[in-house]
Amino acid sequence: SGVGLKLEYVVQEKPQGTAHASSLAEEFVNGDDFLLVNGDVLVPENFYGKVIDTFHRSGENVISIARVEDASNYGLVEVKDGRAVRIIEKPEEQASGFVNAGIYAFTSELFKELKKTPISKRGEYELTDTIQRIIDKGGIIIPCEVEGWWVDIGYPWDLLRANEFVMKDKEEELVIHENTKIEEGAIIHPPVHVGEGSTVKAGAYIEGPSYIGRESTIGPNCYIRPYTSIGNRCHIGNACEIKNSIIMDDTNVAHLSYIGDSIVGEKVNLGAGTITANLRLDEKNVFSTVKGKKINTRRRKMGAVIGGNVKTGIGVMLMPGVIIGPNAMIGPGVVVTENIPQDTIVILKQEIQMFQLKEKQR
Repeated sequence: SGVGLKLEYVVQEKPQGTAHASSLAEEFVNGDDFLLVNGDVLVPENFYGKVIDTFHRSGENVISIARVEDASNYGLVEVKDGRAVRIIEKPEEQASGFVNAGIYAFTSELFKELKKTPISKRGEYELTDTIQRIIDKGGIIIPCEVEGWWVDIGYPWDLLRANEFVMKDKEEELVIHENTKIEEGAIIHPPVHVGEGSTVKAGAYIEGPSYIGRESTIGPNCYIRPYTSIGNRCHIGNACEIKNSIIMDDTNVAHLSYIGDSIVGEKVNLGAGTITANLRLDEKNVFSTVKGKKINTRRRKMGAVIGGNVKTGIGVMLMPGVIIGPNAMIGPGVVVTENIPQDTIVILKQEIQMFQLKEKQR
């Protein structure tokens, strides 16, 4: 992989739930004890060691838990006498407490129970049902609480929280690489990471914590605000401001643009004057539409989610919470107030009137 890991993949050809997906790893596990981690959760690095220590110390299977104010989108875990005794999947009423944090330690005996798990009401084989079966049969599941932060990346805007937490944890690793060019007149307030081969031009003002990848060009005369992550081979140009956003590889924000509290995919080109609005006039939480349903982002400031290979013309304005699908093209002057599907071209149809000046007006 690109980060130096040797990875082996097992493909779940058809989505049939987390229990079914877990069962596909039986041959790979080969009778050993193992960690099972949901792919959409993020925790501090040292938490994995805590789960393993809890597993070895107790000699029992382990489920990670995190305390939240609203468990309605998660599996609520009831804990009694140091054991997990019940899992309530997405309770109908709002409740605070411990939720399933998506990281487990199991013995290989789990695979026997996975095969016995019945299909759920949602039409899937669910790991939480397997765990509840183990508990109901007298098995012991030990909870292990996440210390610090925990992010379940269920929606695109969760990446902004994850980005912020990771930067706080990794501040000591945000450094300027030796093989970079920092022009006179550029101002950098650490902690800021500038990757190999990147150039920061005169007039750029960068506030940390921020991250700039390899072979990127920043400036001249731009403003990079805290908790901004800019990928490799990007260009942030003159009179642009980037605030608390994720800009992925090979993306250009070249002229006179504001990108705030937004996620911008790979190989995106934003035309001059492209603006992401990130605050409602009433300053209430921003809502975003996902799969036809309006979702409260729980963010007072939320910009746009822009898919890969999107292009915008000059003067495009994106309203708070809009999602732009991959490969979309947005013509000049469009004010985007709703989601744009992938592979879509949006143009503004305008009526232009011309009048001949009278002689005395010339």
